[in-house]
Amino acid sequence: MTTGRTSWLLRRPEQTRTAFLELFFDLVFVVALFLLSHELLKHLTWIGALQTLVLLLAVLVVWFFVVLFTDTFDVRHPLIQLMVMSIMFCALVMAAAVPEAFGRRGLVFAGAYVTVRVGATAAGALLLRGHEAVRNALRLLFWFSMTAAPWIVGAFLHGWARAALWMAALVVEYIAIGLGFPTPGLGRGGTRRIEVVVSEEHMAERYRLFFIIALGEPILVIGLTFSSGDFGPASGAATLVAFATTGLLWRIYIYRAGAMLSLAIAAARNPRRVAVLTIYAHVTMVAGIVSIAVGDDLVIQDPLVQTNPTRIVIVLGGPILFLAGRAAFEYAVFQRLPRPRVIGALTLIAITPAMRLVPALATAAAAALVLAGVAIADAVRTPTITLRAPSPPA
Repeated sequence: MTTGRTSWLLRRPEQTRTAFLELFFDLVFVVALFLLSHELLKHLTWIGALQTLVLLLAVLVVWFFVVLFTDTFDVRHPLIQLMVMSIMFCALVMAAAVPEAFGRRGLVFAGAYVTVRVGATAAGALLLRGHEAVRNALRLLFWFSMTAAPWIVGAFLHGWARAALWMAALVVEYIAIGLGFPTPGLGRGGTRRIEVVVSEEHMAERYRLFFIIALGEPILVIGLTFSSGDFGPASGAATLVAFATTGLLWRIYIYRAGAMLSLAIAAARNPRRVAVLTIYAHVTMVAGIVSIAVGDDLVIQDPLVQTNPTRIVIVLGGPILFLAGRAAFEYAVFQRLPRPRVIGALTLIAITPAMRLVPALATAAAAALVLAGVAIADAVRTPTITLRAPSPPA
C-alpha cells in the first residue's frame, strides 16, 4: 500500500468515535432544514415543492461529502479542522441563501455549493497525493467539475429554467454516486473497501447522529408553532400528536438496522452497494421529516380546519416517505423489505382519499396511529429476530 507523505493526516480504522467538530458542523443543518421547511410552508405548490426538493438534495449532498471527508481525514489535525470549518461556512452561506435561492441569491447558493464540491475535493486530492485513496478523490473531482457549469449557469436563469438545470445536475450527481463515479482512466470507485469507508463504526454513528439532528427540525417547529398559538385544547392535542409522531420516527429508525449498520458495512462483499443504499434511504427519510415538520405547523395552527388535498399530501406524504426510506435502509442491512414498514406506507396511501372528510387533526392522528402500529410490530418481532446477523445485498 502506498501511503504518501500526508498519511499522518488520515483517519485510522481504530478511530471510531465522532469528533466534537463533526457535531459542531452538523449544527448548520439545523438552520438549513428549518429554512427549507419554512420555504415549503410559504410555497405549498408543485413548483414550491420542486424547488424545496432541489435545495434539500443539494444540502444533503454537502453533508454526505463531509462525512466521506471526515472518514478519510483525521479531524484532530489543525489543517483538517481548518478545512472542515471552511466547508461549514460555505454550508452556512448555502443555508442563509435558501429563502432567495430561486430569486436574487441564486448565485450565492450555487457559488457556495460549487466551492464545497470542487474546491474542497481538489484540496483533498492534493492532500492525498501518493496515497491510494487519491484515485477516489480524483473521481469525485471529475464528476463535480462536470456538474459545476449547470449550477453556475442556472444561477443566471429564472423560475423553471433554474430549477430544471439544477435538478439535472443533482440527478447526474446522485446517479454517479450509485455507479461509483466511473471516470476515464480511473474506472469505478468502491471496488475496494478503502474507497468506501475507513471506519465502519464512525460512518454508522455519523448517520445516526445526523438523523437525530434532522428530528430536531419537527421538534423546533412544534415548539415555535405551539408557543405562538392560543394554547387551546385543539392546538394542545395537535401538539401532542406531533410530538408523538416525532418520537415514533426516532423509535422506528433506531430499531435493528439503525444499530447494525456498521456490522453490515463490515460484512458486505460489496460495501459500495450498502453505502449507496444507505445514502438514498437517508435522503428519502430526511425529505419525509421536512414534510412532517411542515405538516406539524399546518395542523397545530388550524387543527380543526377541513383537510384539503395539499394538506393531505403534506401530512401523510411525510410519513410515507419516511417509511419508504426506512424500508430501503433495512434492505441495505438485512437484504429484506420489512413488512411492517411496507404495510404502514400502503395503509397511509389507502386512507388518503378518506382524509378529505375529516379535520387536519384527525389526519395527523391517523398518521401517528399507523406509525405506532409499525413501532408495535417491531416490538413484537424483537424476540424472534434479535440474534439475526446483518446480511447486506451482494
